[in-house]
Amino acid sequence: MRMSAKMIIGLSLLSGLAVTYPAFAEGDADKGKKVFAKCMACHTIEEEKNRVGPHLVNILDRKTATVEGFKYSPAMIKAGEEGMVWDEATLTSYLTAPKQFIPGNKMIFVGLKKPEDISNLIAYIRSKSAQ
Repeated sequence: MRMSAKMIIGLSLLSGLAVTYPAFAEGDADKGKKVFAKCMACHTIEEEKNRVGPHLVNILDRKTATVEGFKYSPAMIKAGEEGMVWDEATLTSYLTAPKQFIPGNKMIFVGLKKPEDISNLIAYIRSKSAQ
């Protein structure tokens, strides 16, 4: 089979994404628990109790702005109304730069800068959701 130049370029770009965007790689839940310490002032993942931020129990695959009893920003409500769901891709984007991903949201945290911290945090969230 002969590969066209476009196909070679496309495959090169895709393989580059896997290398440069490790947030979708499997993270380490134990390391993610340590990263979650930065979130604990405002969020809990152990119990369905809201703090300054909503609880994060079973956040994966949950539509945004749907935790009962939490007063969300209009921006977050709009994201939920438009069908946004918290999955690895949306969490990665949000955790990288919350104010840029959903302008107008209330979260004061500026984001995580290290891709490995994000993938580890998501692994921890996934491990807690599986319980």
